[in-house]
Amino acid sequence: MDACIKKFSEEVSFENIAVIYNEDVSESYATARVVKEVLGFYGLDSNLVTSSKKWDEASFVITIGGDGTLLKAARIYKELPILGINLGRLGFLAQARPDEIDAAVKKLKNNDFEIQNRMMLSVFDEKITALNDIVIKGDTFSRTSRLYLFINDRPVCDYLADGLIISTPTGSTAYTLSAGGPVISPGVDAVVIVPICPHTLTARPLVIPAGETIKISSCATCSMMKLSADGQTTIDIAADEYVKIEKSKSKAKLVVLNRENNGFYSILRQKLQWGVAPER
Repeated sequence: MDACIKKFSEEVSFENIAVIYNEDVSESYATARVVKEVLGFYGLDSNLVTSSKKWDEASFVITIGGDGTLLKAARIYKELPILGINLGRLGFLAQARPDEIDAAVKKLKNNDFEIQNRMMLSVFDEKITALNDIVIKGDTFSRTSRLYLFINDRPVCDYLADGLIISTPTGSTAYTLSAGGPVISPGVDAVVIVPICPHTLTARPLVIPAGETIKISSCATCSMMKLSADGQTTIDIAADEYVKIEKSKSKAKLVVLNRENNGFYSILRQKLQWGVAPER
C-alpha cells in the first residue's frame, strides 16, 4: 500500500456533505442533484454548492465535473476528504462516473474507502496553493524567457525556455508529463522541476526532495513573470521579485473507493494507456 494512503478513521464526518458543481455547466448541476438524492436515500444530508463559493461548514466534499473541478475544490477545502464524480474526458483523479453514483455512495455509507494524503505546493507562505503544479512563464508568450532556479538559496540552473513547471507527484501525470517529465507515484515525497521547451539539450527534468526550498527569478530586462496554480489561478509578478515555492503545510485528502484495480498503477494503465502495446 502506498505510504500516502490512510485507512478510514473516525475523523471522517458525513455530517455536512458539500456537493460541488460548476454553475456554468448544466450537466454538472443535474448530476449534483442526482448525487444529493442518492445521498438522501442512504440517510446522508448534503448541500449543493457552486464551485466558485465555499461552504465553511462542510466536513466532506463531492465534486461533480472533471479533474479541474476537483483541483479547485482541493485548494478551497484543504484537509477535507474529497470524492470526485467525473464528467470530463479523462478524470484521472475522480473515482466514479455518473452511472456509478449509487455504488460510490453505498461504499461511503459502509466506510468502504481509504484516504490518500496528497502533497500540495505553497507559494508566498500559503497565499497560493496547488495540488498539481505551479507554472511560471515570462512576460510574453511570443518568445522564450530567461528564468533562474535556486534550491535552498544555491544557484542551480539558468533556463532559456518557454517556462518552468514545478510539480507535485499528483501533477506528474498532467502538464508535467506532457512536457517530458517523469511519472512520480503519489507515495513519493518529492517535487519535479520541468522546463517547457528549453533551448538547450542539457536542461532536463529534475526531481528533488519535497522539503527543499525553490526560488525562481527572471532577467532584469523582463517586465514581469506570470504564475499559474493548477492552470486556474494566475497572477503577475514583478521581474525584480522572486517566486518562493515550498511544500505546503496542508494536504489534499482524496477519497479512494475500495475496489479491484483501483490503485495508482492500475489507473495509470487504464486511463493513460501506460505501457499498453498497440493493437495489430
